[in-house]
Amino acid sequence: MVKIGILGYGNLGRGVEAAVKKNSDMELVAVYTRRDPKSLSIKTDTAAVKSTAELDTGKEDIDVLIICGGSATDLPEMTPKYAAMYNVIDSFDTHAKIPQHFANVDKASREAGKVGIISCGWDPGMFSLNRVYAESVLPDGEAYTFWGKGVSQGHSDAVRRIDGVKDCRQYTIPVPAALDRVRNGENPELTTREKHTRECFVTAEEGADLERIENEIKTMPNYFSDYDTTVNFITEEEMKRDHSGLPHGGSVIYSGTSSDGTKHVIEYSLKLDSNPEFTGSVLVAYARAAFRLYSEGVKGAKTVLDIAPAYLSAKSGKELRAHCL
Repeated sequence: MVKIGILGYGNLGRGVEAAVKKNSDMELVAVYTRRDPKSLSIKTDTAAVKSTAELDTGKEDIDVLIICGGSATDLPEMTPKYAAMYNVIDSFDTHAKIPQHFANVDKASREAGKVGIISCGWDPGMFSLNRVYAESVLPDGEAYTFWGKGVSQGHSDAVRRIDGVKDCRQYTIPVPAALDRVRNGENPELTTREKHTRECFVTAEEGADLERIENEIKTMPNYFSDYDTTVNFITEEEMKRDHSGLPHGGSVIYSGTSSDGTKHVIEYSLKLDSNPEFTGSVLVAYARAAFRLYSEGVKGAKTVLDIAPAYLSAKSGKELRAHCL
C-alpha cells in the first residue's frame, strides 16, 4: 500500500481523497491543515487530521505527500519546503514560472534523496503530454489548445473581488468557428479574442451599481479585456441551483503534415464534471509513479514529461502488454 498524505483540504484536497478511495493500492494516512485540525471533518474514517506543525518535523510516516495549495503563493513555498522531507506531488499551473519552480524543487529533493513531481493535472499535465506526443510524431505542424466550456476558478475569484459582487461563476467557452477551422487542418493564426469567449454569472449585493460592475469586469486587464465577455446578473437562488458545480474541460488539437499535401489532425479532449476531482485523480496516479521511482533509487524533480506511462498504472507490465498495448 502506498501511504498518502494530503496537505490542504479545499476542493482539490477533497478531490484527491476521492481518488485515493478508487485505488486499491493506496491508503490515505493523514490530511494536514493550517486550520485547527479539530475543525476539519474528512470522509476517510481511518485517516487522521493533523496540523502542518506535525508535518514540519519531517518524521510523518507517509510515502508521498500530495500538496493541494494554490499556484500563486502556496506551492512556490510549500513544494520545495516539503520536498526536502518527503516525496511530493503538486499541481503548479503557472506555465511561465514552471522552469524556476522545477529548479527549486529539484534542488530540495535531490539534496534530500527524494522525488518531487510538479505540475500534475490536465493543463499542465495530460494536455502537455499530448502536445509533446503530437509534435514529436509530426514535427511540421501547429498545436492549438482550447479550454472549456468550464468554470475558471481564478477568473471567478477576480470578479468576486469587485466591490458590490457577492458571488460569481465565470465560464470559459471555445469559439466554435475557431475550433472548426483548426479541426479542418487550416492552421489559422488566431488571436486571444478569436479563440475563447467568457461568460460571467454574477450575484450582486443589494443596491449595487450593476452597470459599474459590468464595466469593471469587461475592462479588467489580464482577465477579460482581451475577450468578448457577457455578464449575466442572477439571484443567489439561481447561483446555487444552476452554478454550484465546477465542470471544465477542453481540447488539444494538433494539425501537421507528413509530406507535401498530406495533412493529419490529432485531437485529445476532456469533458469533466468536476475539475478538482479529475485533477486529484491525476495527482494520485503520479503519486504511484513517485513511490515507484523513489523505490528504484531515483531522486530529484520530475514532470509528467519525464515519466513512462507504465509507472502510473496499478497494473503489472504483463497486464498492460496484454490489455492496453
